[in-house]
Amino acid sequence: MHEGTLSEYRTQLREELPADADLDDIRFEGPELVVYTSTPDVFARDDRLVGRLASTLQKRLTIRPTADARSTRSEAETIIRNALPEDAGLRDIEFHPETGEVLIEAEKPGLVIGRGGETKRQIASEAGWTVEVVRTPPMESDTVANVRNYLTRERADRREFLQRVGESIHTGSSDPEWVRISTLGCCREVGRASFVLSTANTRILIDCGDKPGAEGEVPYLQAPEAMPLTDIDAVVLTHAHLDHSALLPILFKYGYDGPIYLTEPTRDLMGLLQLDYLDVASKQGRSPPYDSLMVREALKRTIPVEYGDVTDIAPDVKLTLHNAGHILGSASAHFHVGDGFHNVVFSGDIHYTDTRLFNGADNDFPRSETLVMESTYGRRGDYSTDQEDAERKLVDIIGETLDGDGTVVIPAFAVGRSQEMLLVLADAMRTGDLPTVPVYLDGMIREATAIHTAYPEYLRDGLRERILYEDENPFLADQFQHVDGGSDQRQEIADGEPAIVLSTSGMVTGGPIFSWLDLLGTDPANTLVFVGYQAEGTMGRRIQQGRRDVRLPRYDGGESRVTLELQVEDVSGFSGHADRQGLENYVRTMSDRPERVLCVHGDETATNQFSSALYEEFGMATYQPRNLETFRCD
Repeated sequence: MHEGTLSEYRTQLREELPADADLDDIRFEGPELVVYTSTPDVFARDDRLVGRLASTLQKRLTIRPTADARSTRSEAETIIRNALPEDAGLRDIEFHPETGEVLIEAEKPGLVIGRGGETKRQIASEAGWTVEVVRTPPMESDTVANVRNYLTRERADRREFLQRVGESIHTGSSDPEWVRISTLGCCREVGRASFVLSTANTRILIDCGDKPGAEGEVPYLQAPEAMPLTDIDAVVLTHAHLDHSALLPILFKYGYDGPIYLTEPTRDLMGLLQLDYLDVASKQGRSPPYDSLMVREALKRTIPVEYGDVTDIAPDVKLTLHNAGHILGSASAHFHVGDGFHNVVFSGDIHYTDTRLFNGADNDFPRSETLVMESTYGRRGDYSTDQEDAERKLVDIIGETLDGDGTVVIPAFAVGRSQEMLLVLADAMRTGDLPTVPVYLDGMIREATAIHTAYPEYLRDGLRERILYEDENPFLADQFQHVDGGSDQRQEIADGEPAIVLSTSGMVTGGPIFSWLDLLGTDPANTLVFVGYQAEGTMGRRIQQGRRDVRLPRYDGGESRVTLELQVEDVSGFSGHADRQGLENYVRTMSDRPERVLCVHGDETATNQFSSALYEEFGMATYQPRNLETFRCD
């Protein structure tokens, strides 16, 4: 079947290629069809040729030159340097002879690519190398650098891996007889998101997270629908938050050796958050369920997918990721099963409207018979404050605290809410609505912010323009200071002038927020402000509901008992989740409204009330499944 398919593609390519284009070999590498040619200049000269071929073949297509078609490295480097304008900010040129690719890193990649891709095509045509362009992050990011370097070192192994995945994708039947969804977590609860989408030929795992505030409650990977893990065909990760990604490395610990499909920023954030997950567990004296080697194994098997690209991930399943508006790189996953047999959408976590950081969720799916829908804020009264009102309230609270010589502590997720806070604070200080005071970033917030600046194309349109073209990167404001001196620096800050502290963790379940509550919690002049969702069972939820006597774990293994006397405020409107109205609007405005909806990722009240609302308003079949249920969709 595999060789026959390659033979068919080879025949089609020869029919479509110009007469002066040579076709030396073709191979599958993951979802892509890789074409090896001794005439790469023919493809480089015609900027539309690859697009036409990909459309005709309905495949993602990569062109690679054969070794004899490439200039030497020194010749290619001279061509590159002569072609680029000085203000491109060239940082590095890296050659990969095993694939015929040259990676060009520059501060302004648009100038490397050129108008309409002209400069990139010129380099490829003259040098004979396939040109890949990456942006130098405006903020130095250890994570981005480490991931890029690691994947570069593992390029040979990845190539073998991708060829194996490619053969698997293009071998077997594409005519499914049925489609089922099995729930391994995240049902009538928030956390441990995990599902299996299966056909007679294929099993795909969607997400594999932990449950905040509930150590030991993990997805039901031992269920027959998931076992053996070695037989899972693919994993799709909707976004990097730990309640969706934390336990993915366990799969590799127990023998899974397949691909993880995700967006590129999700890949980097996943590595950052999983390594921090291990670090926090170690500092709290817990035994983590896997080690850093498994994190690297997971990273090595990632296959990045851009929004909107239709990607074969199994013989009978195509995947398309759409912007979910939740955090950097977050996605709703659309699965096209068979030749129009059935279409399933996993919403992931969504934010329906635009925020300062992101464009709102994209729900323009060509078809969607079944929707697996988050319901975090699905209760009847779950309506968020308007964002402008929320920002005004936050600024007022901070202003009052600073006027009273107090310090504001904001527990925030390192990814998403922290960057939203930074934008609000930078703007308020720029306009004079707040005095310019130090804003201390504790935990992973600075590193997560650097990753955001590495992927401005995933940010909201106006913000992207500011970072890329106007040299107005708001994340580089002088008042933002990273806390890297440990307990001594925290004590210094607590004893110093009024300030603002953004600290992980957002639900007060671990990390430096415990130290800040210990240092600042007994002074009524200070204020603790919640700006994100606090899950049931977390200390954040208990404090939010009025608990003031708390036990705070210390990194030395001890414990502090603190009676909180600081002010506690709750500002809605900054959550990365859509509120009840946003969830309803997401379904209401879908271009192809689904026939059935499974309401998940919400507590029992939220999933029940949201499920009932969708049935009453749209007349569709709705369910609030429990964990370990299976639904036949077709």
